[in-house]
Amino acid sequence: MPELTPRRRLLVLAICCMSLLIVSLDNTVLNVALPALQRDLGAGTSGLQWTIDAYTLVLASLLMLAGSTADRIGRKRVFMAGLVVFTIGSALCSLAPNLDALIAFRMVQAVGGSMLNPVAMSIITNTFTDPRERARAIGVWGGVVGISMAAGPLVGGLLVESVGWRSIFWVNLPVGLAALLLTLRFVPESRAAKPRRPDPVGQLLVIALFGSLTYAIIDAPTAPAGEILLFGGIAVAALIALLAYEPRRAEPLIDLRFFRSAPFSGATVIAISAFAALGGFLFLSTLYLQNVRGLNALDAGLWMLPMAALCFVCAPVAGRVVGSRGPRLPLLVAGVSMTACGVLFAAFEAETANFTLVLGYVLFGLGFGFVNAPITNTAVSGMPRAQAGVAAAVASTSRQLGQTLGVAVVGAVLASGVGAASYRSAFVDAARPAWWIVAGCGLVVLVVGLATSGAWARGTARRTADRLESAELRDASRVSA
Repeated sequence: MPELTPRRRLLVLAICCMSLLIVSLDNTVLNVALPALQRDLGAGTSGLQWTIDAYTLVLASLLMLAGSTADRIGRKRVFMAGLVVFTIGSALCSLAPNLDALIAFRMVQAVGGSMLNPVAMSIITNTFTDPRERARAIGVWGGVVGISMAAGPLVGGLLVESVGWRSIFWVNLPVGLAALLLTLRFVPESRAAKPRRPDPVGQLLVIALFGSLTYAIIDAPTAPAGEILLFGGIAVAALIALLAYEPRRAEPLIDLRFFRSAPFSGATVIAISAFAALGGFLFLSTLYLQNVRGLNALDAGLWMLPMAALCFVCAPVAGRVVGSRGPRLPLLVAGVSMTACGVLFAAFEAETANFTLVLGYVLFGLGFGFVNAPITNTAVSGMPRAQAGVAAAVASTSRQLGQTLGVAVVGAVLASGVGAASYRSAFVDAARPAWWIVAGCGLVVLVVGLATSGAWARGTARRTADRLESAELRDASRVSA
């Protein structure tokens, strides 16, 4: 990639952030619209889970493929293709005649989305080569998640109440078109010097692992035990096969050598835990505010605004702290705040009183606002720039997998607890185990964050990067010889 002027670099960052905005906004807006969608399409709890998880599941399955493909054939080209597919998928979602069609069209959206975030992060990594500038750019990137959280509940609530739930997908159309035109004009093309070859077997094993695991969790409350055991067995077999097959390949879909870096492994675990907490938190909050308290979508969005505002404010602050002092302090704040939020709801029934409900939202917004920047920066900063797309894709995959599992597990726990009773009478008691899961995810963020952000962990990152770069040089020497 040619050296760009500071102004051009900022423009590239803004264009990449537009892609993150529509992908993140889509999930936030949809959560607010779930009760309206439930009434219109007659969806049960599992149907609502699949409406969200069909999207995040496909994203998680294809992100690594998209990252390596972009490194190979061109990041700008793949990024533009993703914008086209995502925009078309959004238009189809707005026209869905029933729940099954909506879930299918959400999967089309996700195919496009899989080409956006990891590729955009790879573009940013190769545009901002100075570590401090990169950390600040990633902080801005994380701030866009906060913007989507702040705008999502309000925009979604307003659209659902005034036009209907289908209109939430219209927001993506002008933003997607504008991002496409700006990318065509201003984003330079770039490729990895030595990209990875396709790994179809690894890709199929990833799809089998994520898909069967998600199905087994979501349908556990209602499906026959034999069916759940079958899909659980498929997930275990796919995982074992993946761990056995990938190290044998010269250029695997998932380079397991990355995980020799303690910060990289920690970032992966933290991403899964933090986004599992986010998925569960949004799912529980939306259903409680609208189905139990009886609020409309707009009022529910206003109640969630404290969480969104804290995410928006804290994300760029976290980026600056990571750039100047490292990830330890942001992860400490994130872990403590998210754990405290989960405990507040699980042990003290925070949703039953207005003050504690708002306090819980503030705590979660504070924690999640601080967690995103250290995940991204840790995942990509210790890896060779030539493999930035793959490293960023693993981090993005971890996020989407976490959100998928969060919605699946929390929804299954809630469905089992509510049973045939009404939400109004059974929700608080049924949701208590789910809130303990959210608290546990926050505790994982705290413990793993502290364990993988010290001097020992940084040493493993340096050694891993040196080994990867040495391996690339050896491979290049063989090719030239």
